Amino acid sequence: MDNLVFIVTGAAGHLGSCVVQQLLREGRRVRALVLPGEACPGFIKENRHLLREYAGNVCDIQSLEPLFGQDETSDLIVVHCAGIVTITKKEDSRVYDVNVGGTSNVIEMCKRARVKRLTYVSSVHAIPPLPIGRVIREVASFRADAVHGYYDKTKAEATQLVLNAVDDSLDAVVVHPSGIIGPHGLPTGNMAQLISRFVHGKLSAAVNGGYDFVDVRDVADGIIAASMKGRRGECYILSNRFVEFREMFTILARLGAPKKLKVYLPLWVAKAVAPFAELYYRMTHITPLFTRYSLQTLSANGMYSHDKASRDLGYKVRPLKDTLADTIRWIKGNHR
Repeated sequence: MDNLVFIVTGAAGHLGSCVVQQLLREGRRVRALVLPGEACPGFIKENRHLLREYAGNVCDIQSLEPLFGQDETSDLIVVHCAGIVTITKKEDSRVYDVNVGGTSNVIEMCKRARVKRLTYVSSVHAIPPLPIGRVIREVASFRADAVHGYYDKTKAEATQLVLNAVDDSLDAVVVHPSGIIGPHGLPTGNMAQLISRFVHGKLSAAVNGGYDFVDVRDVADGIIAASMKGRRGECYILSNRFVEFREMFTILARLGAPKKLKVYLPLWVAKAVAPFAELYYRMTHITPLFTRYSLQTLSANGMYSHDKASRDLGYKVRPLKDTLADTIRWIKGNHR
């Protein structure tokens, strides 16, 4: 085995934990950053003796120093997964502090430790949108004013920080996942909650529309491939394909969900009630199933190409049916 050590931020999250799991399966040594009081999930069992957990926060650069502690025999590869996803348009200093400020801190620590590579997990939302019908591919630069939602703007700004650091001698690559679904998801996540409610027979209607949904395990594999084979300073979209909600829920029903979903609301109806739904979610502190921002996303262009990642990284995606079957098994075994 080589002398590589992988640092994974956001290691307790849906994507970060799957990256850690896959690295351990490959026999890699992993340093996992988790927030104080958190831990890597229990589903990670294989080669756990190769895992070391560090409590810290990307917003506190001093707390990252033990994580980046270097020894002369190891080369560090950093996978920066930590981030906050929000489906509201409202500005939130916490989102900015983590997504932009936290990324800036990670970049600084990478420079100090002279890491072998930084792989930054951006989002397809950082890429400027195109009209419906046109395929969205990778771009070379990012501006917050070129995208719409607040989350989009923070990811665009953070992505450009990474690319600027490449010009300043840091070896880094960027990956852009689309809508991540799959097993091991926390029930507090928007899509995880939506699928969980349907699997438990508690979802009576959905909206017309769709998005590009990708299996979290395929994204994890793509991230590791980018870390090992990606070209310095390049960006890679890690997507699957555009999926209508009607198709997704039909497949879930065939796989064992208790009932078939029959009501699909036109987007204009959902958009009309969205402001009242957002008020209800804020008052009840419930993770929103939809917001004005998420509905705008569902009505926009969701056609992303992963041709570059497939060509350069050997990136592969599994059929949607396999993802949903594994998700149902996970939900029934873990979500009450």
